[in-house]
Amino acid sequence: MPRRTALVVTFGLLLAGVATVPASAATGTVPAAAREVLPVDDGWANGTTGGSAATDDHVSVVRTRDELATALAVAGTAPRIILVAGTLRPDGDCASYADPGYSLDAFLAAYQGVTTKPAGPLEDARVRSAKTQAADVQLKVPSNTTIFGLANARLVGLNLLVAGSDNVIIRNLRLEDAADCFPAWDPTDGSAGNWNSAYDLITLTGSTHVWADHNTFSDGNNVDADQPLYYGRPYQVHDGALDVIRASDLVTISYNVFQEHDKTMLIGSTNTVGADVGKLRVTIHHNRFANTGQRVPRVRFGQVDVYDNYYYATDEDTYQYSWGVGVYSAIYAENNFFLRSADIPLDAAVYNWGGPGMTEKGTLTRVGTGPITEVNLLAEYNATHDPDLATDAGWTPTLRPGPLTPAARVPAVVTAQSGAGRLVLK
Repeated sequence: MPRRTALVVTFGLLLAGVATVPASAATGTVPAAAREVLPVDDGWANGTTGGSAATDDHVSVVRTRDELATALAVAGTAPRIILVAGTLRPDGDCASYADPGYSLDAFLAAYQGVTTKPAGPLEDARVRSAKTQAADVQLKVPSNTTIFGLANARLVGLNLLVAGSDNVIIRNLRLEDAADCFPAWDPTDGSAGNWNSAYDLITLTGSTHVWADHNTFSDGNNVDADQPLYYGRPYQVHDGALDVIRASDLVTISYNVFQEHDKTMLIGSTNTVGADVGKLRVTIHHNRFANTGQRVPRVRFGQVDVYDNYYYATDEDTYQYSWGVGVYSAIYAENNFFLRSADIPLDAAVYNWGGPGMTEKGTLTRVGTGPITEVNLLAEYNATHDPDLATDAGWTPTLRPGPLTPAARVPAVVTAQSGAGRLVLK
């Protein structure tokens, strides 16, 4: 069976000798971790089961982008488990997506100095190019699904789009470089304009009961800091690592690694009062954020529990802030640890995006190998900024599975346990 035509390989076919499989699958059993459900009281996504109850005929091993797309597109709502083996990439590349009427050089020449959003044939060609790319790189994840990475599984250049779905688990994947080939230029975005890209590594939009656990998110070898400047602004080709938007709700993000990425985690995409009210409830715990620039997270509306995370911020050239307090947001931050460069001031960790305030407790910080000290980053912000942010988020989290990890132990625990490749594949 040729590799490109064997789109979805079930365990039954694997046992029949149709394809070779990892040792963990050769017995016909699914790794136990792929059938795990979110433990009781483990954050807002409590009760999420994903595809844990999948029968054998709804278990697939996928090795290519097309196999993954086919497994995701199987009709019905029966639980499914999709095991990812090896490195999966889009079928095309930037050159193949480009519309005949588009070139970046022509675009830059056409809209140089224009102070309104681009319009006309070149912008239309850019939009057509972007639609072609989206059809290849965006993969929609349906309800009652577990996507689980086998040893060294990677998705490179792909966007998992959890849109309008319920009960989804994504675990043990390395997700890298969902780069937009055709960023949009908006001269009205900020005082100097900005390039805006379209794809996250994982996007939750209008979805509920989602557990993202033990994954590693990065830009790979294509970091935004290395992109050129066009119109005097960074040509940013990446959007979020994991964004939670458009009334998504009941989400737990645990034991992941986010590294070398700028716009890391946006929770809520609009300041408009509407469908997001009472939604966007997210728990973020035991994650490692290593040299992430901003949005860790940036929050609108939601009650967001941020505890026992390890923030590693040593690149003062790319660091902007960690906790973004947006409109109607309610961040409760407890027992987090910040390792930072001396060039990153304490008052930089919090940013006011028009929010009312937040609760912060038990934060520890350290500069390099210096002493560990207790700090309140919100108080540091308030000491140097006006108006002050309130110091009470107005709620207290209850959905925690047990005693918190003491903040002093967070770096060791998170480093040892977080990210892809930490789960036992038996």
